Amino acid sequence: MSARPAGLPEFANPPLVEVALSVQFAPLAKLRSAQIGALWAAIFRRDFPRTEEHMPLPASREEFDRGVAPSVRVEFSDRPPVPRFWFLNEAGTELVQVQQDRFTRNWRKVGEGDAYPRYERIREAFGGNLAALEGFLRQEELGELVIGQCEITYVNHVLVGDDQPVGHVAQLERLLALLRPGCARLDSGGTLDDLTVRARYTFREAAGTPIGRLHVDAEPGTRRSDGRSLVVLKLTARGKPEGAGIEESLRFLDRGREWVGRAFLEVTLPEIQAFWSRP
Repeated sequence: MSARPAGLPEFANPPLVEVALSVQFAPLAKLRSAQIGALWAAIFRRDFPRTEEHMPLPASREEFDRGVAPSVRVEFSDRPPVPRFWFLNEAGTELVQVQQDRFTRNWRKVGEGDAYPRYERIREAFGGNLAALEGFLRQEELGELVIGQCEITYVNHVLVGDDQPVGHVAQLERLLALLRPGCARLDSGGTLDDLTVRARYTFREAAGTPIGRLHVDAEPGTRRSDGRSLVVLKLTARGKPEGAGIEESLRFLDRGREWVGRAFLEVTLPEIQAFWSRP
């Protein structure tokens, strides 16, 4: 299990609602619906008895010679795509996602009493899941797990309203240090209804070589449980690991988790952090 780096944020009442660890790998053409079903039955069914089918996510990878936006691959085929399968625990708080070129493990806050189990436990489970997937692919002769991109995402729901430091979704300057005060009103008199913020940061080795990107996105949303307004603040670290194996991927995720944690402290304002009861 990885050690927790010093200086990462700790809050008594964090706004965190979801964490996802993910890897993308070379497409496995032989890994179709029947094989993913066999994978679920053999390895995941006991802990994740519920299943769902969703459209597969497109491949996305950071390309440092093509500008800031991650590249997205679009392919055409004469047969329908293999779905993205979800394997969920009974509570729906943890799930595994499998598709032909991607594997993800998520924790989600479903109810107010759901406590974040911490990155270290999710990482350990994710590493074990990946090793089990690799062993299944080898046993069933379905191909080799060749990992090309790693991704870690933290999703926060920051409530807005009269009882919150952020009173309206247009007042992102009260949440984000990225914004200067006064952006919610034009000099000509117009007032902002809502605002979406997107920021991208490239991280480099000491020699200057790009190794990954941190994406910070903030946009208005609505809490499904009660329709309350909120700001969705999402931080994602993505990049290519130093090698195509599981250990190299876990090391990249450790690094990405540290980027996300330190950036969260830098992009949110201290008064908001105090509201979340930072020790």
